[in-house]
Amino acid sequence: MKLRVGDLVEVRSKEEILATLDESGRLEELPFMPQMLQYCGQRLPVFASAHKTCDTVHQTGGRRLTDSVHLNLRCDGQAYGGCQAECLIFWKTAWLKPVDEAQRPAFVEIETRGDCTEEAVWRGTQAPESSDEEVRYCCQATQLPRYTTLLSRWDFSQYLEDYRSGNTSLGRILCGAIYAAYYKIMYLGIGLGRPMRWFYDWFQGLVGGYPYPRRRGVIPKGSPTPVETLNLQPGELVRVKSFAEILATLDTSNKNRGLYFDAEEVPFCGKVFRVRSRLSKFIDERSGRLIQPKMEAIILEDVWCQARYSDCRMFCPRAIYSWWREIWLERVEDPATPQAVAGPEGS
Repeated sequence: MKLRVGDLVEVRSKEEILATLDESGRLEELPFMPQMLQYCGQRLPVFASAHKTCDTVHQTGGRRLTDSVHLNLRCDGQAYGGCQAECLIFWKTAWLKPVDEAQRPAFVEIETRGDCTEEAVWRGTQAPESSDEEVRYCCQATQLPRYTTLLSRWDFSQYLEDYRSGNTSLGRILCGAIYAAYYKIMYLGIGLGRPMRWFYDWFQGLVGGYPYPRRRGVIPKGSPTPVETLNLQPGELVRVKSFAEILATLDTSNKNRGLYFDAEEVPFCGKVFRVRSRLSKFIDERSGRLIQPKMEAIILEDVWCQARYSDCRMFCPRAIYSWWREIWLERVEDPATPQAVAGPEGS
């Protein structure tokens, strides 16, 4: 079933989905997670074709997978110790069926594989090496290298699929190609880096674009970086500080208190968003351990990686939420909140 962005699909029944899974609750090594069962029977639009993704486990770059989509449904973490990363869920097309009658003639019925049960799906949330002393979780994020294969950045068929699926426009693909070529020339070691970065910023200023995104922080590595506590809460309105202000809080490895500021966050600088959540625990994707960092990070509504500047994973549709330090943000007055008006004294 070839699905495009916006196509309406229906999530199959629990019984139909379980029939596609092996005894570990997986289809082609992709785990079906317990919280996905709540969507059975619902009709939802395709958010993105998941024909490719990025490796956040071993950092190998782009990865290819087959017959998969995203439905703009995120993991609630309830089956995984309360992980708050809210990863976008992968859906095999075998777990879905088209709503549009025009798509049904090309639709292939599911293949049954075994007698997987809901209990087996729950058992699959913990890795075999888990113990009473330490639980290690097993989810779609931790298992990603198992159900994907390496995808070369030079495999141009991926960009054709980006366009055909509706994931990416031709204009964005062209801009990405120009940026990648410009970046490579800049770092050829022939002395063009500084003038090319200046020209990049100058041109982007003319067209209303974003500054050169791969600049480094100024604090020496190993030195303490500044901290600010705002105690931001979900629903509050904040403005992301300018790129220059954020760079002043980063060391030369672009980290503040261990949290990396990525080039993909630069397009959000100077803009206003609502706080979605405070991130106080997440699963380490390599070990499966639940991590509780010393400092909480902030997640903002609708602010996720758009894969604009990462040549090994250009146009990745995984839409991972960006994590922010409070020192990179500032509160702004919320126009939706009525201001208290003081009445006459004694009223």
